[in-house]
Amino acid sequence: MHVSENIRYIGVNDHDIDLFEGQYIVPNGMAYNSYLILDGKTCVMDTVDSRFCDEWMAKLQEQLADRPLDYLVVQHMEPDHSGSVAKLLAAYPQTTVVASAKAFTMMNQFFGEEYADRRIVAAEGSTLDLGSHTLTFVTAPMVHWPEVLVTYESSEKVLFSADAFGKFGALDAEEDWACEARRYYFGIVGKYGAQAQALLKKAAGLDIQTICPLHGPVLKEDLGYYIGKYQLWTTYTPEDEGVTVAYASIYGHTAAAAQLLAEELEKLGVKVALHDLARCDQAETVEDAFRYPKLVLAASTYNNDVFPFMKTFIHHLTERNYQSRTVALIENGTWAPNAAKVMRGMLEGCKNLTVLEDVVTIRSAMNAENREAIAKLAQQLA
Repeated sequence: MHVSENIRYIGVNDHDIDLFEGQYIVPNGMAYNSYLILDGKTCVMDTVDSRFCDEWMAKLQEQLADRPLDYLVVQHMEPDHSGSVAKLLAAYPQTTVVASAKAFTMMNQFFGEEYADRRIVAAEGSTLDLGSHTLTFVTAPMVHWPEVLVTYESSEKVLFSADAFGKFGALDAEEDWACEARRYYFGIVGKYGAQAQALLKKAAGLDIQTICPLHGPVLKEDLGYYIGKYQLWTTYTPEDEGVTVAYASIYGHTAAAAQLLAEELEKLGVKVALHDLARCDQAETVEDAFRYPKLVLAASTYNNDVFPFMKTFIHHLTERNYQSRTVALIENGTWAPNAAKVMRGMLEGCKNLTVLEDVVTIRSAMNAENREAIAKLAQQLA
């Protein structure tokens, strides 16, 4: 688990959690990563969620042995990473805490203490000498909080990347990195693509051999793969060919239309990700909407508006800067279909979005004309 002889992993796995940040389903739990650098001076990189403070501090004490703790670097103040800061600094009164100016303001908000007598305020390009290891701090505002730092250690060429390159899932769970890293990125960081892209540009000038994120595994092999994924995600570039079909249906007729479209697309050899918005994990639907270049929204009219599950889903997209995609609309309404108008209006602020003019309008149940229109739509999307 250790990064190297001198950089020790002291993070924890959380299998008690069901919803990360109170909203993201995490069937395989979460990892809260923390690292200890052993040199002439000792330095901890971030803490963990307060629920695991005792387990984490026991690991820290074991790795320190009888040595003092000289520094604590706080890169990110979200409670899953800063929750044990106050308890650590109380246990180690000689430790100096290193963080950005905004982070110290947040410490006062969380803990009622800014540690004015034992702190170093880090800024862009400032350094911390530990002996043979030197830390250089790089500001990463809004990736995805304003106080964030990432840290480069030059002797071992390690990037401590804060929440960048993170993923859902505990480290003792075997699962595909890309799937859960993509869902994590677009769910949590996706709104801030421009800021994440700015961080990538800063990192491009560094010789990086290891990436140590605050969630997920330490990355050492094939870093081009992981950085390549982030290059796509931060620029909102579609990752794979395919169509996401997301539907919200009341009595099943709109669902039948969405399922028919999926079947027609698959006949044409198109990869389809089909999601029932009332029953699925919408974070996974958001992930697929960004993964593929084309999206179909199929929804019933409801209260002269659009069915609530669809409204929620479109909001998830727009607040994450959904862009550079093609969108098709299917609506249903027995006496006054209005869903397509509402969906189109919700998407108006999205950049570089092509919303197809032709709408498939169903009045109650599908008829032969609707089936023909759906077949034509499949051809157009293919």
